[in-house]
This record gives sequence, C-alpha cells and structure tokens, in this order.
Amino acid sequence: MRRWCRVLLLGLVVGALTAQAQPREWLVVGTPFPQIFEQGDDGDVHGLAPAILRQIAVQLGAELRFELYPWTRAQRMVELGQADILVGPYRTAEREARFAFAAAPFYQDRIVFYVRGDKRITWNGDYASLGSRRLAVVRGWIYGSRFEARRADLHPVAVETVRNGLRMLDAGRIDLLASNQRNTVPLLQALGLRGRIVELAPLIDVQRGYFAFPRGPGHDPLRQRFDQAFAALVASGELARLATPLGVNVP
Repeated sequence: MRRWCRVLLLGLVVGALTAQAQPREWLVVGTPFPQIFEQGDDGDVHGLAPAILRQIAVQLGAELRFELYPWTRAQRMVELGQADILVGPYRTAEREARFAFAAAPFYQDRIVFYVRGDKRITWNGDYASLGSRRLAVVRGWIYGSRFEARRADLHPVAVETVRNGLRMLDAGRIDLLASNQRNTVPLLQALGLRGRIVELAPLIDVQRGYFAFPRGPGHDPLRQRFDQAFAALVASGELARLATPLGVNVP
C-alpha cells in the first residue's frame, strides 16, 4: 500500500512539473485591423500586434495562437474568458467594466468624417452643424467621448465594415462615414475612391488602442507580466521600430 502511495505521489509530482514546463499558450483574438492585425493569403497573421506579441511571448516562454472573428464576437470571447488577449480596443468606461486593459496603449488612430467630394457638407467640430445628415458608423466601434455623448442625437446607421460604409457613401445612401484613417486610406486606394471620397476637418478625435484581457484573478498574472515586458519594449525603442515600417502611429 505504501509503495502504491509513493508511486502515485511521484506520478503527481512529475505531472505537475511537466505541466509547468509546457509553454503557456495564449489565444489572441480580434478582427482584421489594417497594419495592426491581419491575415495574409498564406494564412499567416501579421501587423503590429502580432509583432509585439511574438517578442513578448518569447521573453515570457509562451506560445501564441491567433484567430480572427467579427469584432463583437472577439470581444465577447475575451469578456467570457474564452480567449486570453483582445487586440486593439479603444478604452472606455463601459469596456473597462468588461475587460482588464493593458497599462499602456500600443497605437493611436485619427478619427475623421468621410464624405463624397462633390457634396458640400459643413463640419466645424460642432455636431449641431451636421443637422439631419445621414451618418454611418462601424458596428461596435467607439469614436471618442464627445461623439459618444451625442450618438443618440445623431441617429447613426451601423455598417458591418469600413468597406461597406465607403460603398454606401459612394452610392449616396449616406452623407458621412465616421472612421479612422488607418482603416480607411488603404481601402480608398483599393476601391478606386481616392479623390471621390475625402476627409472633413477637424478631427473627430484621437483614439488609442490597447491589448485587453479577461477580468478576474485568473488572468491577472498574465496581464502583469505582459505589462512589464511591454514597458521594456517601449523603453528600448522597439515599439517605434516595429511600427514605423507599417505606418502605424504610436503614443
């Protein structure tokens, strides 16, 4: 009996040590964000977020699995603890109740209105100046505190993607599309809409994007270790080095 207990105990110890030796896999989810989180034709995931995470994972002895989903589903997976890291959300009070954000952002976006070049639309930063213009926003996106405070008054139409919004704008089905330059500029080129669709000044806002984690003590150690490694990445200048060739603005 004693011999059997010793064998059982030894097996438990070996199993625990083996489990600790296995690299921790992080499931990283998000939706396609140009230059931030994209999947190429070869199936490989690239952009600033994977470049950062790959470096940090090596330092922390972790493995990565990247998966792309519609934005609302990706958020829900992290909120429920079904994934470890959400790529790119802007930080808001509502989202802070759902996610544990990294200590520092890793990119920033300029948010603007897009209109058809042949339309005379006045925008001076006062939302009252838009009158009853037909406005579209991308479903699940946040546009800054001033915009969000007026969202209900603006009655925006939700589109699933920036591409859909640009096509609706070009067809005259909406008057304005609220989007960020990083997502929109490459699509204007790809769709042959440069010059036909233009930006309005001034900016709507500047938003900063983060990595976010599930709330709760189970993921606190991951987030804390991540924050330390990311701070070192910033201090060394490596974040700026990774972002520059991608044309991504960093804080």
